[in-house]
Amino acid sequence: MMITDEMLTEYALPVLLVVLIGFMVFIIWNLGVESKAGKFGMFVLFLGLSVGMLGFVLKFVIELAMSLFV
Repeated sequence: MMITDEMLTEYALPVLLVVLIGFMVFIIWNLGVESKAGKFGMFVLFLGLSVGMLGFVLKFVIELAMSLFV
């Protein structure tokens, strides 16, 4: 069985994006620890730097919900 470009994109892209988002969360957490940010500082870091990732995750959830209910 030969792997096509469409198959690679369909299966590898979501997996690698989850890995990338996890690595970005680790980077934000490490940045907060190294800068000795308190609880509020860590909250602000995650809130400010995670908005783009949250948008991507919400897009995926909305697409999934629309495919299930429509």
